[in-house]
This record gives sequence, C-alpha cells and structure tokens, in this order.
Amino acid sequence: MIKTKYIVISVCTSILSIVCIWYIVRASSEVSIDQNKYYVVTYVVDGDTFKVSIGGSIITVRILGINTPETVDPHKAPECFGHEASDYTKSLLGGKKVQLHFNPNRELKDKYGRYLAYTYRDDGLFVNEELLKGGFAREYTYGTPYSFQQEFRSIEADAKKEKRGLWGVCI
Repeated sequence: MIKTKYIVISVCTSILSIVCIWYIVRASSEVSIDQNKYYVVTYVVDGDTFKVSIGGSIITVRILGINTPETVDPHKAPECFGHEASDYTKSLLGGKKVQLHFNPNRELKDKYGRYLAYTYRDDGLFVNEELLKGGFAREYTYGTPYSFQQEFRSIEADAKKEKRGLWGVCI
C-alpha cells in the first residue's frame, strides 16, 4: 500500500513538473513584434493565414477582418473560390516582407494562437483591403468590432455589386 502511494506521488510529481516546464517554455516563446518593422513571409497557409519569421521564431498570422473560402480543413472539401483565394494570397505574400499592425481594442491572438493583424506589404499594399477588393474574401467580424470594420464592409459591398471574384462565381 505504501509503495503504491509512493509510485502515485512520484508519477503526479513528474506530470506536474512536465506541465510546469511546458508552461514556462510556452510563456517564454512569445515573440516581440515591432509594428514598424517588416518581416519575411515564410509560408502562406491559405487565403487568410500565413507564417512569418520574427527573431528566429516562426509565427502564424490570421489576417484580421476578412475570411476567405476554406481550402485546408481536413474535414471538408475546399469551398467555392477557395483555391483562387489561396493562390492569390500566395502571389501577394509569398517571400515578401510585411508589417503587422494590431487592433488596439481587440485580442492579440485568436483561440488557435494565431496573431490577428492588419497586413501591409513593404511596397505599401494593404493586403486585407486588396483581398476584399478583388472578391477573394468576405468581411469577417468575430466578437468585438475592429477598426476597419465599416471600410471593409463598404469594400465588400462594392465587390459584390461588381460581381468580382467569389461574388461572381459562388453566389
């Protein structure tokens, strides 16, 4: 009986130590993002998500205020115009340098740990807006409104009216 209690205590202590180490490593792995610097895009995941290199770390960024049709969900077939949106984002961001601007009144990350950012290419192109203008994305508000919400809704309305991108194919 005493030996069993010792084993249980030893296992619990080991698990607790692992959890504590994981938490410390995870907390210390937060990167410092300077909104005035440009960072290299290392990989485009899909139409609204990409990865950048910052100080030796690779972080995932979700473009704030937009949503493109899905292409990488393993439980669903790609959505209408998803491949086109993904390809267009790859052409806009692949190997490019971007600035990441955060909305001051919103969370820094989403529930998946992706940074939520307005994305500006080093030539000044506002990527969020460009995807909406071409009809590659819909305006997307999750929870709290964001700074460009009204502008993005207006841009989306114009793309719909002109039947650009997904608005001419998927509706």
